[in-house]
Amino acid sequence: MPDSFADDGEICASATDQNALAPHQPVRIIFSYRVTVYRRPFLQFPFLDLRAQYHQIKPEIDAAVARVFESQYFILSPDVAAFEKELADYVGAKFAIGCASGTDALMLALMALGVGPGDEVITVPFTFVATAGPVALLGAKPVFVDIDPVTFNIDVSKIEAAITPKTKAIIPVDLFGLMAPIEQIETIAAKHKVAVIEDAAQAIGAKRNGKMAGSTGTMGCFSFFPSKNLGAAGDGGLITTNDPEINERLRKIRVHGSPRRYEYEVLGVNSRLDAIQAAVLSVKLKYLDGWADARRRNADLYQKLFEASGLANRIALPAEPTGSHHIYNQYTVRCPQRDELKASLAEKGIPSEIYYPYPLHIQKAFTYLGHRPGDFPQTERACREVLSLPIYPELGEERLQAVMAAIADFYKSH
Repeated sequence: MPDSFADDGEICASATDQNALAPHQPVRIIFSYRVTVYRRPFLQFPFLDLRAQYHQIKPEIDAAVARVFESQYFILSPDVAAFEKELADYVGAKFAIGCASGTDALMLALMALGVGPGDEVITVPFTFVATAGPVALLGAKPVFVDIDPVTFNIDVSKIEAAITPKTKAIIPVDLFGLMAPIEQIETIAAKHKVAVIEDAAQAIGAKRNGKMAGSTGTMGCFSFFPSKNLGAAGDGGLITTNDPEINERLRKIRVHGSPRRYEYEVLGVNSRLDAIQAAVLSVKLKYLDGWADARRRNADLYQKLFEASGLANRIALPAEPTGSHHIYNQYTVRCPQRDELKASLAEKGIPSEIYYPYPLHIQKAFTYLGHRPGDFPQTERACREVLSLPIYPELGEERLQAVMAAIADFYKSH
């Protein structure tokens, strides 16, 4: 049911136009139904304004899309190859392999390692379902490890205890745009001879100790969902690697396991980055660092305003550990009165979002793992407290000030 109706309430509708009937003529109801009508919340501005981004680069985007249509070369075209090269160079990886989505990037990465029934893959329960879902779909077992409460990234001190002879890989998540402690994870992985698949879906352009997200580990996985810092005009994904054998394996897997037409060396899937998406992404990649800088300026302003208002001791602000370069796909704070604050902001027309309200280990899809509430306390606490505020590059100081004024107003009475 669409949510764009103007008023609350219910409507009964009939297909018969009774005004067209003669007096006393029997009325036959052709169909009737009841619909719930929703009121769209009033917002002063959107949580993310992709139209603003598009209009800044509209001529370039339109020309790129028109060029693809003129060529009628939509599948694994030169545009795809060119973008893969550009992205590999940007990240600092030897190879980049485009695919249909960020979810598929993780699935293909696991398939390239031969992950399947009987294997275990370590990751976190505080993430989008696409991190753990492909593990389970391949018949392997997701093994959850709790998060660091400050960074929201995997708690490295808990990884080794979760490793067993069945462990095939570790998937750290660079949540909200902050890289996980990849060097420590790689050291642990090397010691136990397991792979590292970096879920960098939210972290393109992020750095840690001078290294880009996706440039280290066995593979890095990216999403180009429209809301990402580098967003396509639809779904898209990509895997980076420095291993030539994995590169070749991934290129086969994404086209049904075929190195050449009608020859199939392995079982694969159909997961290719469309030429139109590659063309759009190639245009946007040129602007990515500038957009990230704007997000970081917004984050700096939030920090200053929270401190100036005296609220920095009541709301935990995003962390940026020494050596890290956060790109703020989300600006996520945490506060014990999260739900009340969110409701108060909504009343004032200020948008906010919750990423994520429910941990994976207690989701119905993962009940077979046998977890219970309390198994991962830091994750569960984060799900109760996190709130993401607008951070997009075009937000502007006036709107950011409006967010802060609404938050300050809430805390006057709480």
